[in-house]
Amino acid sequence: MAPSSTPATPTARPRKARGEGQWALGHREPLNPNERIKKDDNPLNVRDRIENIYARTGFASIDPQDLRGRFRWWGLYTQRKAGIDGGRTAVLEPHELEDEYFMLRVRIDGGALSVAQLRTIAQISQEFGRDSADITDRQNIQLHWIRIEDMPEIWRRLEAVGLETTEACGDCPRVVLGSPVAGVSVDEVLDGTPAIDEIIKRYIGDPRYSNLPRKFKSQISWLADGPYETNDISFVGVNHPQHGPGFDLWIGGGLSTNPRLAERLGVWVPIDDIPDVWEGVVGIFRDYGYRRLRNRARLKFLLADWGVAKFREVLEKEYLERALIDGPAPDLPAKPIDHIGVHKQIDGRNYVGAAPVVGRSSGVQLGKLADLVEAHGSDRVRLTAYQKLLVLDVADEQVEPLIAGMRAIGLEARPSAWRRGTMACTGIEYCKLAIVETKARGEELVARLEERLKDFDAEISIHINGCPNACARTQVADIGLKGQLVMNAHGEQVEGFQVHLGGGLGMAQGQTSGFGRKLRGLKATAEELPAYVEKLARHYLDGRTSKDETFADWVVRADEELLK
Repeated sequence: MAPSSTPATPTARPRKARGEGQWALGHREPLNPNERIKKDDNPLNVRDRIENIYARTGFASIDPQDLRGRFRWWGLYTQRKAGIDGGRTAVLEPHELEDEYFMLRVRIDGGALSVAQLRTIAQISQEFGRDSADITDRQNIQLHWIRIEDMPEIWRRLEAVGLETTEACGDCPRVVLGSPVAGVSVDEVLDGTPAIDEIIKRYIGDPRYSNLPRKFKSQISWLADGPYETNDISFVGVNHPQHGPGFDLWIGGGLSTNPRLAERLGVWVPIDDIPDVWEGVVGIFRDYGYRRLRNRARLKFLLADWGVAKFREVLEKEYLERALIDGPAPDLPAKPIDHIGVHKQIDGRNYVGAAPVVGRSSGVQLGKLADLVEAHGSDRVRLTAYQKLLVLDVADEQVEPLIAGMRAIGLEARPSAWRRGTMACTGIEYCKLAIVETKARGEELVARLEERLKDFDAEISIHINGCPNACARTQVADIGLKGQLVMNAHGEQVEGFQVHLGGGLGMAQGQTSGFGRKLRGLKATAEELPAYVEKLARHYLDGRTSKDETFADWVVRADEELLK
């Protein structure tokens, strides 16, 4: 009998790598719903439909793909319907969550406003937005209660004074952050404003860059006075030993549910080259960014996979077609800069930085501020990336009268540490993604701490967010509060916060960038929050080794029991 033979094992075919939606590699299908909307019609085209159709036929006539997709490219989001609690945020359909009113984001690149522009926003707020106005941590102003019928007139008024809402939201280049003291700071060597202006002129509203995989956040500033490590691209001032003043390039920052800090590309960029380099990075993001899964679509995911060396190589060879100059890291200031208070300008005049509470303002307040600024001889207001504002060009004799006038309308130039250091996102009052209230909680927290810890002599940043998306940069705050539903002592589900402690950015010499410490089960109900923060602050004061020990440094070595 012939011996049996063993059948040959079939050779497995190598599995084809799954595409991530990268256009440059030919991966254009399948499309997720957001990518289909952008492919079907460039979102910039929706303005024509708003002005000529929807403004005349009303909210009910709006195509859902325009309403929940393309409208964002013109700064418009539907706001949350009143009365829907946070427990229903993730279970209701979009049409069940949204009201027939809009949040409108006014784009203010570099945070720069003239009196005429500020007054126009104030008037729009009062006439069309029920007196709402929030100063954001992206140097924008957000209005609420906006009707679609009023948008043509609102755009007419904004554009008449040089403002716009173009690409204030959406998968496109958002507002470009800049130093609020660009051009006047005694510490600035090179003003980045011309580069910001050139980027806006060349690229904002350009269909070539209006369909990116996700949002794209930028910052250009000589001073390290903005959150440069959290942006997709940042240019920070640096002196090159051979080439002189220029900018250090940082890439791939972003927070939300997968936080990542930006990395240096290790290059020196002269100011005249910033727009071209910016365009090259945006081009890489557009062509190589991941479009298959929206939760992996930010530039930070591409950089994490490629690494800095490959990113620089592609930028130089494919997009700039020239090598970039190696450069040093920037020199950071001795202390973090927030510009609050009175400071000398390079021309001998002063700028005055003031704080509303958690960025909450109103049309009435902004209108009164415009009158004050004008009456005290200035025409320039600046917004910061920390929900604060500055008045530039104030003569010595006008400083104290201006401070008194701002105090009378609720803006404090000599604020407590608590008002100075606390930010809050929009929250459940208007945002469809939120789970908890933020602005009112922030105002309540500041008031309680000012009452109980009036003479607190340290700096603590408190960032309050209504959901995990970290619009208020919770992970890089001394005390970061992420909104969620928690159980109270009676076993009831209530609004509360997961607590992050000791986060921070590299904003000054000796500071280490990092995300806040999360202790297992460290949560507080909204009702408990003021008492918890007060207790934590007292433990810090009692336990710090000296007045120079920061809260973040103390948290690293503190016993866990002191943090609960």
